[in-house]
Amino acid sequence: MIRLRQVALVARNLDAVVTELCDTFGLTVCFNDPGVGEFGLVNALMVVGDQFIEVVSPDQPGTTAERLIERRGGDCGYMVLHEVDRLDERTTRAEQAGVRIVWRGDFDDIRGRHLHPRDIGGAIVSLDEATPRGSWRWGGPAWSAHVDTSVVSAMAGVTIAADDPEAMRQRWTEVGIETSVDFVSATERGEGLDAVDLVAADRRRVGEVHVIGGVRWTFV
Repeated sequence: MIRLRQVALVARNLDAVVTELCDTFGLTVCFNDPGVGEFGLVNALMVVGDQFIEVVSPDQPGTTAERLIERRGGDCGYMVLHEVDRLDERTTRAEQAGVRIVWRGDFDDIRGRHLHPRDIGGAIVSLDEATPRGSWRWGGPAWSAHVDTSVVSAMAGVTIAADDPEAMRQRWTEVGIETSVDFVSATERGEGLDAVDLVAADRRRVGEVHVIGGVRWTFV
């Protein structure tokens, strides 16, 4: 089992991007995770069905997130997080394919591994095994109380921009992380997480597009 569970954006102005996401998609903040301080960040999370949109913002100099903003010329996509089973097997597969693990987190209710973006291309990818399945520590202790599907009910997939989309697709497939991901040719902003598809509650709104936090959000 592997499924898209969370996407993360990086933004210079956390509050402004979070407010726009909430106002546009009928969401509320379910958690501000102090744990991201380990990476020199502050954040906010919103729940879409049982999936999550996270916005992070650097509050220390020299962070990976800050360098990404500078490289891509502004706010942009940052991470793709998959909920998985058999985490150890999947980690071994990634390492055997030459992918470095840049962070390991082991808690009583979730275990996570971050894959080095230089070894896969496009984004930091996290593989997370939750116990019980379907729970999600990263969303905070009360995320289910914030579920509101009146505007959007799920995230259907993400789009990664790549200099060579087919080569990156093959690499992600080799590592086993291509689920719910599409690849397109990069623009002048370079490689990275560029778009997210959201399932619209009102089917008359299918095709509607919003650009928030440097990411294109499309109702499907």
